[in-house]
Amino acid sequence: MDLREYARVLIRRGWIVVVVALVGALAALLFSRIQTPIYRSTITMSVQPSRSSDYGQSLAIKNLMRLYGQQMQTKTMAQQVIDQLQLDIPPEKFLGGVEVSPNEADLTIQVAVKDANIDMVQRMVQSLAENFVLFHQQENLQMDQNDRILVNLLDNATPVEKFSPKTTINVIAGGILGALAGMIAIFVIEYIQSGYIRKPEDIERVLKLNVLGTIPTINVKDGTPKQKTALQPQPSKATQSS
Repeated sequence: MDLREYARVLIRRGWIVVVVALVGALAALLFSRIQTPIYRSTITMSVQPSRSSDYGQSLAIKNLMRLYGQQMQTKTMAQQVIDQLQLDIPPEKFLGGVEVSPNEADLTIQVAVKDANIDMVQRMVQSLAENFVLFHQQENLQMDQNDRILVNLLDNATPVEKFSPKTTINVIAGGILGALAGMIAIFVIEYIQSGYIRKPEDIERVLKLNVLGTIPTINVKDGTPKQKTALQPQPSKATQSS
């Protein structure tokens, strides 16, 4: 089919695309509504050498950033937060919502906690970061002052924000996927019905014959006129040249 035929197909069956797109958007909306909302709060810590001019110590900190991230995700650290906040969850579930992102470029560690408890998620990430700072302060007491690594909070935990479900994005995505599915369905239907002769254009396309006109017939049952098509064979090359 050429572009004009594609356009005619879309105009004739465009309602399928619209209906399937609406169904997809509605399904995404219902799916988002039945999901349990998950909330998120973040906090950022700085990791600095006790001597800012000590290049060797700064380089050592960069190598330790990943280790610090792993230390924050231990069951021991999680259990401390659970005990402080009196949470009724196992450490494994708590750690399942913890994300730690060390940044070696600016020597910071961003910590995020995701949970369905909107009233506790901010306190959870705040407590986790404070316990980690306290843990390193206790370690520094056993080290020479010049060799200490300072871990501090840059700010308190951010206000709680809804992490999922993202209803608007889900609805838009559902509508787009539905529209694509509708377009595929249209062309599948057209492919299946491509062998049927329904219109004069189909006769010209399949039989290579010119349609001279149509003769209406009467349906005996309801009196509705129908059409019969008169065909004219295309002249041969010999006839055209004479």
